[in-house]
Amino acid sequence: MAFTRATGKHRAPSRLTRRGAKAVGIATLATSGVIGSLASPALAADTEAPAADTGLSQIIAIEGDLADRIDAQADAQRHQADAVAKAKAKAKAEADAKKKAEAKAKKAKTAAAKAKEARESEARAARSAERARLGTFQLPVAGSYVSTGYKSSGSLWSSGSHSGIDFHAASGSSVVAVGAGTVVEAGWGGAYGNNIVLRMTDGTYTQYGHLSSIGVSVGQSVGQGQRIGLSGATGNATGPHLHFEARTTPSYGSDMDPVAYLRAHGVTV
Repeated sequence: MAFTRATGKHRAPSRLTRRGAKAVGIATLATSGVIGSLASPALAADTEAPAADTGLSQIIAIEGDLADRIDAQADAQRHQADAVAKAKAKAKAEADAKKKAEAKAKKAKTAAAKAKEARESEARAARSAERARLGTFQLPVAGSYVSTGYKSSGSLWSSGSHSGIDFHAASGSSVVAVGAGTVVEAGWGGAYGNNIVLRMTDGTYTQYGHLSSIGVSVGQSVGQGQRIGLSGATGNATGPHLHFEARTTPSYGSDMDPVAYLRAHGVTV
């Protein structure tokens, strides 16, 4: 009589299952006495052993040890991967922090440079304004005009000619410094009467004579347009006016053309 296998796919037992089944079968036969009855007494005596010594126990032990080693290897690989990931994350964080610090330092440096440039620009502007202020001149008597010109001849002057120019001014009119300077003389000046001599910021000198009063003292700094005295007719004068001179030194005899001097400093005379 023929036997047929049911149709369909069947999976063969695994190698471990087959070996385990074989071992169980052997153990069963040994226990039931089948093998024992067929073997010699000596063989039977030699083959008596606990079930734990069978091949099945050894296979199970080997499989368990292998599984433990695989698990241990997997754990080690996971730990290593975690360590690598943490190291990369730390390195990235440090790189990002360094990049941010460098950007912050660069920004601070740029801001400092701009601030320095602004300060220097302001300082240059201030110096330029100061130079402009110091270099700005004006008439010694506001709204006045020249009544006697430079180098005019006549017996009124000991040298035979006028060493300066005369500005029309009623007695008591305000007399101001034509520019910024320092007072080097303030007092009686002989034929000049009450007079003042200023050393200007450009190294030249200006003189103001025949004053009725003096309002500054030697060593005092004065600014452009600052009142230094009042006009009058003291000294060798026939009437109230302001005698004005431009000099290269503070002393008489170093005079230069006052009109050209004032015009060179931007004053219309």
